[in-house]
Amino acid sequence: MVEAGSWVDADVAGARVVLPLLSWGYHLRAAEWFARLDALEAAGARLANPVAVLRWNTTKTYLADLAAKGAPVVPTLALDRLTLEDLDRAREVFGVDVLVTKPQISGGSQDTVKLRHADGLTGCTTGPALIQPFLPAVGEEGELSLFYFDGVFSHAVAKVATAGDFRVQPQFGGQVSSVAPEPEALHAAEMVLRAAGAPLTYARVDLIRGLDGTPQLMELEVIEPDLFLGHAHDGGAAFAEAVVRAL
Repeated sequence: MVEAGSWVDADVAGARVVLPLLSWGYHLRAAEWFARLDALEAAGARLANPVAVLRWNTTKTYLADLAAKGAPVVPTLALDRLTLEDLDRAREVFGVDVLVTKPQISGGSQDTVKLRHADGLTGCTTGPALIQPFLPAVGEEGELSLFYFDGVFSHAVAKVATAGDFRVQPQFGGQVSSVAPEPEALHAAEMVLRAAGAPLTYARVDLIRGLDGTPQLMELEVIEPDLFLGHAHDGGAAFAEAVVRAL
């Protein structure tokens, strides 16, 4: 039997496996989310992806961990608080004029801002943040999401931002289509998963073409990614089989 419940207070006692795929909005209640993960771990709950990995994946500084292990990651600076000096330094380090900033804990492009020189800190988060170069590919070929179940590639979609925007999510007008990824994208995604290390029942690897023309990691989603199972050739059978193996 499958039961859906809120991540905040669902009773998971007796559950053979817990999938946190409905943990929407956890980034808005980060302290509560971390406490919930601690409670699940203390109770010995079995999660489809390990609690330690969920905790690690919550804060986007995991990108630095993956880069340190050889994964191809979009160049990223992590800061406790943004200043104009930080933006100037990032432009120099990245060799670009246009930047993107986002909170270290966020979702759905919340408080993600594209900044030109004249923008200063307009719209930026006031808390811990990341700075990355703006990548024009987001409005061209778009962001490529590759889906893996038990480490095996299942399917992929391209997400392209609408004209005048840089966010690829459907709520911002982004367009989604099925694609067959090139070998270099598959190789990059597999490097990311190897760097992540832990066995993952499900994972979404979001890649984008970097300024050097190579696929680079934008996000590794292992908490509550949209799996776009409607684009899977098997209708989601591989995902279901991976969940069964996690029981």
